[in-house]
Amino acid sequence: MADPKGFLNHGREVAKTRPVGERVKDWNEVYVPGSLLPIISKQASRCMDCGIPFCHNGCPLGNLIPEWNDYAYREDWSAASERLHATNNFPEFTGRLCPAPCESACVLGINQPPVTIKNVEVSIIDKAWDSGDVKPQIPERLSGKTVAVIGSGPAGLAAAQQLTRAGHTVAVYERADRIGGLLRYGIPEFKMEKRHINRRIEQMRAEGTKFRTGVEIGRDIDAAKLRQRYDAVVIAAGATTARDLPVPGRELKGIYQAMEYLPLANKVQEGDYVTSPISAEGKHVVVIGGGDTGADCVGTAHRQGAASVTQLEIMPRPGEERNANQPWPTFPMLYKVTSAHEEGGERIYSAGTTHFEGDEDGNVQWLHLNEVEFVDGKLTAKPGTERKIPAQLVTLAMGFTGTDQENGLVEQFGLELDARGNIARDADFQTNVPGVFVAGDAGRGQSLIVWAIAEGRSAARGADRFLTGTSDLPAPIRPTDRALTV
Repeated sequence: MADPKGFLNHGREVAKTRPVGERVKDWNEVYVPGSLLPIISKQASRCMDCGIPFCHNGCPLGNLIPEWNDYAYREDWSAASERLHATNNFPEFTGRLCPAPCESACVLGINQPPVTIKNVEVSIIDKAWDSGDVKPQIPERLSGKTVAVIGSGPAGLAAAQQLTRAGHTVAVYERADRIGGLLRYGIPEFKMEKRHINRRIEQMRAEGTKFRTGVEIGRDIDAAKLRQRYDAVVIAAGATTARDLPVPGRELKGIYQAMEYLPLANKVQEGDYVTSPISAEGKHVVVIGGGDTGADCVGTAHRQGAASVTQLEIMPRPGEERNANQPWPTFPMLYKVTSAHEEGGERIYSAGTTHFEGDEDGNVQWLHLNEVEFVDGKLTAKPGTERKIPAQLVTLAMGFTGTDQENGLVEQFGLELDARGNIARDADFQTNVPGVFVAGDAGRGQSLIVWAIAEGRSAARGADRFLTGTSDLPAPIRPTDRALTV
């Protein structure tokens, strides 16, 4: 145990963010550089090293949280990094992007603010990179087996790195022009600067992983032929079919899916554009969807100079305390103020969009909405609450309904789908096609980055067993796992 009295002597402190007026003028991460390290030892000391560490169950990766908290308290950064990497290939991603279900399951959180697990995690890995502790792990021998990984998001990268380290020859196919999936083009720079992805890619290249960008399996390469070329295939193509909003006026110009809007802002930071082809500058922006993707649209619009930003959520405003039906250690639905919300804008809850109104040139100008409420378990419009708000740019951030079935990948492989429309798999993450495995959102449905990494690691173990008859790779989860956090 780091410090038997740590949780008594120290309160919770989190990373400091830069002033709003400063950070909305650039695309750098919102946190004050170097602000965490001076306080992280004290924060790690708050960990009680519980006899039953519920944080392990809250984390899909099964991170060894009390162990690396103890090392961080003692400032043994090399040992902390080793323990962190034992269960997580990319802690610099999760430490910045994960909503930290581990903290919701922290035993200290029963009656006190929980341990700042996420901040400790990112401090350990940033220190490890700075000190040179993160090095390529090149396999001692090659198996002679080849694996294709389709998709380079967190699930695909995790599967590829694990399989490469097991000695297989791995090629990652990505349909975009750069590696990273939604990490690259779905997450704004102010949440995670892309240099973190770039140095992991260089590590993976040094280990032997090959990358093929601008190649879409199903369109550019026939999926069945890919299966013939490789000894095994891991599908980590994500759940990229966005939920739409079929209301009158949807065809107007200026209404986009979030994943049409956000990638272009990231491409500006990559140097592909001087300004985004879809910009919020000077416009009244409405974001439909109250989740993290919606918040990313809000923060992006602020930085592009929007005249106003309004975020709509069809569900009621969550409370600030746990509901009785979401007891510890489950992951509660709480009112959350992200860094993007701190920067301004209005949030409207219990709001249903009825239709859009445009000008004579077909550009959206107004969004009509009404208040909704639950009546007999169904969302129903409240009479007399209709109104309209200015909307010159609208982004739809309402989630995703499944993997892309229009590019031919599912059909060409001959894959079966489950009842939810995801690619079906067995306990080894293998599909109905022998040697073809699936990990991440493509098999699970839209989920968290920490689940994607856990699934990538587990699918890699399944593929390794298929190729060699056994596997020493760890398997954090099974496809049916839901843990206490979902």
